[in-house]
Amino acid sequence: MGEEQPTPQEEFVPRIGTFLAILGIFALILFLASDFANRPEFDWLFIGLVLMGLGFILRRRAAPPPPSGRFGLLRKLRENAKNRKEERAKKK
Repeated sequence: MGEEQPTPQEEFVPRIGTFLAILGIFALILFLASDFANRPEFDWLFIGLVLMGLGFILRRRAAPPPPSGRFGLLRKLRENAKNRKEERAKKK
């Protein structure tokens, strides 16, 4: 309960950005397919670039994910070693 829940709009806009970026990638794939067929359709290239650009701009608003804590044990061991090293340096 100490954590604030994001408003629906704050959560929705980055999702739209992700969707647009995926559509942009798909449009770029269509451009590459048309290029391999020796009939390049540059409309797909421009549509893909615009959609990906818009998607990444909207995606930037997303809050960073919380830390997973996967390397917490390693971090703690490294901090302990660092503290012991500092204590030894102080004793000398």
